[in-house]
Amino acid sequence: MTSIQAACTRYLLSKLAFHATGHKIGSVGNFCRHSIFPPVFLMSGAYVMSLAKRHRATKIVATLGSASSDAETLRTLFDAGANVFRLNFSHGTQAEQGERVRLIREMEDAAGRPTCILADLQGPKHRIGVVADGTELIAGQTITFDMSDAEGNATRIGLPHPDILAALTPGVRLLIDDGRLTVKVTTLHDDSFDAEVIVGGPISSRKGVNLPDLVLDSKPLTEKDLSDLEFALQLGVDWVALSFVQRASDLIEAKALIDGRAALMAKIEKPAALAELADIVSAADGVMVARGDLGVELPPEDVPGWQKKIIAECRLVGKPVVVATQMLESMINSPTPTRAEASDVAGAVFDGADAVMLSAESAIGAFPVESVEMMARVIGAAETHIATHPLTGPPRLPTEPSLYHAVALASVSLAETVDAGLILAFSTSGNTAVRIARERPVTRIAVASPFLGVRRKLSILWGVQTMPSTETGDYESAIDEAVELISSQNIAAKGAAIVTVAGMPFGIAGTTNSLRVITL
Repeated sequence: MTSIQAACTRYLLSKLAFHATGHKIGSVGNFCRHSIFPPVFLMSGAYVMSLAKRHRATKIVATLGSASSDAETLRTLFDAGANVFRLNFSHGTQAEQGERVRLIREMEDAAGRPTCILADLQGPKHRIGVVADGTELIAGQTITFDMSDAEGNATRIGLPHPDILAALTPGVRLLIDDGRLTVKVTTLHDDSFDAEVIVGGPISSRKGVNLPDLVLDSKPLTEKDLSDLEFALQLGVDWVALSFVQRASDLIEAKALIDGRAALMAKIEKPAALAELADIVSAADGVMVARGDLGVELPPEDVPGWQKKIIAECRLVGKPVVVATQMLESMINSPTPTRAEASDVAGAVFDGADAVMLSAESAIGAFPVESVEMMARVIGAAETHIATHPLTGPPRLPTEPSLYHAVALASVSLAETVDAGLILAFSTSGNTAVRIARERPVTRIAVASPFLGVRRKLSILWGVQTMPSTETGDYESAIDEAVELISSQNIAAKGAAIVTVAGMPFGIAGTTNSLRVITL
């Protein structure tokens, strides 16, 4: 251990006693830039949560399903550390999703704390048709795919997707059943094509088809997606995830339909999206590294590098990024993960992801609560390691030439210089919080907003916790209100310095231009 690391360690240990009661872990210049455990802000005294499970910067997204949709389990997942609940519209009915939203909002009211809901649309998922039981494809054989809905067999299978047929050329690969089977196109016909089986095996009905060699001229939103999207927006979800994004233009229709009612997340799961990554990140409000389909269409050895690239691209422009799929996959059936899975979760934290996601682990697994608890433990350990070994964490980013970024960066530097107990940002849109979180400060971040929707949306963002504000036009009154809440909830110690960030004129979005240091 270097002398700098030792100093950091001693300093952090000296602060842990304060940390247990909600006080900040202080800064050590620019050497220890990462908070071990960001703060908790309660909106009322009605519910006191376990601090140990909320002192994390990296957020947890928990997918809901048959194993996790009753009120008791939802509350237990929340208590265990889930920050965001994902509704997977690939499974379940709209009525089932609506009931989940109702239960989440009831829990939110009881807890007095905003809770984020992410609606994940199915997207244009391609599937084969019905196949006779016991069908098996043999490597080297030729098989025909056509548009017919007749039952398939070992010589022909239905593929009712005209967009695929229109885009095919000889040599194109089709990966079936998450890549377990591979065929290569040999001959094209008017309404069918022949293919050679490269990797064979058993095949059953309705298995998914991936085409890593093609950019399909498919609509990004299917009829089902359009229905699910409007339904989700009526429910008041906070984020909408668009599946199988190939190009930045795929986001245009969804953004127009959403019309500001929710934030839009682009799921990166097609190789074609990687060619337009910067444009997609710029067009979206956030990004998900969807490693399921991406891992099917890319060689497995390429996925880790692209994950790092996507995270870095999102951090550079201040867009929240979620790492998803198979993070604790073995915990679907086991109460403990593999060591490799724990390393995978920690790696996403080290890279600077805003959130990590549980899919089947919390949706249909036998240990949904244990999965959330384990993920929280792994995140906490990784963040502790970053605090004591700063070089293992995400790098500091270059400065953007804008007033708003300059104010955010100055707030972080000022907070570290005066060893502030809190950075308190007043925000109507949430953009100020995004800019401050981009810097991954040591000092805890609180965002005061009068809009519940903004506070919910920010629950997915690294290190940010929110608090209500009733004052929209008077800066001094807003500070007084925030100070009262901070004091009553013991968020910072009496006498602690607080760096406030706001815009003047106060309460108008896009005007962030002011810093002030106050004493609690």
